[in-house]
Amino acid sequence: MADEENVCQNRRARHEYFILDSMEAGLALSGTEVKSLRAGRANLQDSYATVEGDGVWLHQAHISPYEPASRFNLEPRRKRRLLLHKREIRRLAREVSEKGLTLVPLRLYFKKGYAKVELAVAKGKHLYDKREAIKEKDEARRLEQEGG
Repeated sequence: MADEENVCQNRRARHEYFILDSMEAGLALSGTEVKSLRAGRANLQDSYATVEGDGVWLHQAHISPYEPASRFNLEPRRKRRLLLHKREIRRLAREVSEKGLTLVPLRLYFKKGYAKVELAVAKGKHLYDKREAIKEKDEARRLEQEGG
Protein backbone atom coordinates (compact mmCIF):
# COMPACT_ATOMS: atom_id res chain seq x y z
CA MET A 1 0.00 0.00 0.00
CA ALA A 2 3.05 2.28 -0.19
CA ASP A 3 2.00 3.35 -3.68
CA GLU A 4 -1.45 4.51 -2.50
CA GLU A 5 -2.16 8.11 -1.54
CA ASN A 6 -5.43 8.60 0.37
CA VAL A 7 -7.56 11.61 -0.60
CA CYS A 8 -10.60 11.11 1.64
CA GLN A 9 -12.52 8.45 3.54
CA ASN A 10 -16.18 7.86 4.24
CA ARG A 11 -15.91 7.06 7.96
CA ARG A 12 -19.63 7.35 8.44
CA ALA A 13 -20.26 4.46 6.02
CA ARG A 14 -18.70 1.93 8.43
CA HIS A 15 -21.01 3.20 11.17
CA GLU A 16 -24.18 3.25 9.03
CA TYR A 17 -23.67 -0.04 7.12
CA PHE A 18 -22.46 -3.62 7.45
CA ILE A 19 -19.73 -3.95 4.81
CA LEU A 20 -20.25 -7.29 3.03
CA ASP A 21 -17.76 -6.99 0.16
CA SER A 22 -15.47 -4.32 -1.27
CA MET A 23 -13.67 -3.76 -4.55
CA GLU A 24 -11.52 -1.18 -6.30
CA ALA A 25 -12.91 0.85 -9.19
CA GLY A 26 -11.34 3.46 -11.41
CA LEU A 27 -12.87 6.93 -11.59
CA ALA A 28 -13.48 8.86 -14.83
CA LEU A 29 -12.60 12.52 -14.10
CA SER A 30 -11.79 15.76 -15.89
CA GLY A 31 -8.37 17.40 -15.53
CA THR A 32 -9.46 20.06 -13.05
CA GLU A 33 -11.13 17.40 -10.87
CA VAL A 34 -7.87 15.45 -10.71
CA LYS A 35 -5.98 18.58 -9.61
CA SER A 36 -8.57 19.25 -6.94
CA LEU A 37 -8.32 15.64 -5.72
CA ARG A 38 -4.53 15.89 -5.52
CA ALA A 39 -5.04 18.93 -3.27
CA GLY A 40 -7.26 16.74 -1.06
CA ARG A 41 -10.45 18.68 -1.73
CA ALA A 42 -13.07 15.93 -1.86
CA ASN A 43 -15.88 14.61 0.33
CA LEU A 44 -17.66 11.25 0.13
CA GLN A 45 -20.30 12.00 2.77
CA ASP A 46 -23.83 11.14 1.53
CA SER A 47 -22.43 9.64 -1.68
CA TYR A 48 -23.55 6.34 -3.17
CA ALA A 49 -23.18 4.33 -6.37
CA THR A 50 -25.76 2.81 -8.69
CA VAL A 51 -25.70 0.27 -11.51
CA GLU A 52 -27.37 1.88 -14.53
CA GLY A 53 -27.55 -0.04 -17.76
CA ASP A 54 -24.05 -1.25 -18.61
CA GLY A 55 -22.17 1.02 -16.17
CA VAL A 56 -21.73 1.96 -12.54
CA TRP A 57 -22.10 5.62 -11.50
CA LEU A 58 -20.97 7.51 -8.40
CA HIS A 59 -23.55 10.04 -7.16
CA GLN A 60 -23.26 12.98 -4.72
CA ALA A 61 -19.46 12.73 -4.28
CA HIS A 62 -18.28 16.32 -3.79
CA ILE A 63 -15.05 17.32 -5.55
CA SER A 64 -14.44 21.02 -4.96
CA PRO A 65 -13.77 23.28 -7.95
CA TYR A 66 -10.10 23.91 -8.75
CA GLU A 67 -9.76 27.68 -8.28
CA PRO A 68 -7.00 28.50 -10.86
CA ALA A 69 -9.08 26.91 -13.64
CA SER A 70 -12.42 28.51 -12.87
CA ARG A 71 -14.01 28.40 -16.32
CA PHE A 72 -13.08 24.73 -16.92
CA ASN A 73 -14.59 23.47 -13.67
CA LEU A 74 -17.56 21.14 -13.69
CA GLU A 75 -20.43 20.74 -11.23
CA PRO A 76 -18.94 19.63 -7.85
CA ARG A 77 -21.62 16.98 -7.18
CA ARG A 78 -22.11 15.67 -10.74
CA LYS A 79 -22.46 11.96 -11.30
CA ARG A 80 -19.19 10.29 -12.31
CA ARG A 81 -18.61 7.03 -14.15
CA LEU A 82 -16.81 4.24 -12.32
CA LEU A 83 -14.49 2.12 -14.43
CA LEU A 84 -15.05 -1.62 -13.94
CA HIS A 85 -14.90 -4.77 -16.05
CA LYS A 86 -18.20 -6.09 -17.41
CA ARG A 87 -18.10 -9.18 -15.19
CA GLU A 88 -17.61 -6.96 -12.13
CA ILE A 89 -20.55 -4.76 -13.17
CA ARG A 90 -22.76 -7.84 -13.66
CA ARG A 91 -21.74 -9.20 -10.24
CA LEU A 92 -22.49 -5.86 -8.55
CA ALA A 93 -25.86 -5.62 -10.31
CA ARG A 94 -26.73 -9.13 -9.11
CA GLU A 95 -25.71 -8.37 -5.50
CA VAL A 96 -27.45 -4.98 -5.34
CA SER A 97 -30.68 -6.43 -6.72
CA GLU A 98 -31.08 -8.20 -3.36
CA LYS A 99 -33.35 -6.37 -0.93
CA GLY A 100 -31.57 -3.95 1.39
CA LEU A 101 -28.15 -3.96 -0.28
CA THR A 102 -26.52 -0.82 -1.70
CA LEU A 103 -23.20 0.37 -3.14
CA VAL A 104 -21.28 2.75 -0.88
CA PRO A 105 -17.89 4.37 -1.59
CA LEU A 106 -15.53 3.91 1.36
CA ARG A 107 -12.53 5.96 0.26
CA LEU A 108 -10.99 7.91 -2.62
CA TYR A 109 -7.29 7.47 -3.31
CA PHE A 110 -4.57 7.54 -5.95
CA LYS A 111 -2.87 4.30 -6.92
CA LYS A 112 0.07 4.49 -9.34
CA GLY A 113 -1.17 7.93 -10.44
CA TYR A 114 -4.77 6.86 -11.13
CA ALA A 115 -7.79 7.98 -9.12
CA LYS A 116 -9.52 5.00 -7.52
CA VAL A 117 -12.59 4.44 -5.34
CA GLU A 118 -12.98 1.62 -2.84
CA LEU A 119 -16.57 0.55 -3.42
CA ALA A 120 -18.46 -1.65 -0.94
CA VAL A 121 -21.60 -3.74 -1.15
CA ALA A 122 -23.30 -2.87 2.12
CA LYS A 123 -26.42 -3.54 4.14
CA GLY A 124 -27.90 -0.77 6.28
CA LYS A 125 -27.68 -1.10 10.07
CA HIS A 126 -30.67 -0.70 12.33
CA LEU A 127 -30.51 1.62 15.31
CA TYR A 128 -29.98 -1.27 17.73
CA ASP A 129 -27.00 -2.50 15.64
CA LYS A 130 -25.40 0.94 15.90
CA ARG A 131 -25.97 1.00 19.66
CA GLU A 132 -24.36 -2.43 19.99
CA ALA A 133 -21.29 -1.30 17.99
CA ILE A 134 -20.92 1.80 20.18
CA LYS A 135 -21.27 -0.32 23.32
CA GLU A 136 -18.54 -2.74 22.14
CA LYS A 137 -16.23 0.16 21.28
CA ASP A 138 -16.75 1.78 24.69
CA GLU A 139 -16.11 -1.54 26.47
CA ALA A 140 -12.89 -2.11 24.52
CA ARG A 141 -11.74 1.43 25.33
CA ARG A 142 -12.53 0.92 29.04
CA LEU A 143 -10.59 -2.38 29.17
CA GLU A 144 -7.64 -0.74 27.42
CA GLN A 145 -7.55 2.09 29.98
CA GLU A 146 -7.76 -0.29 32.93
CA GLY A 147 -5.08 -2.61 31.57
CA GLY A 148 -2.57 -0.01 30.44
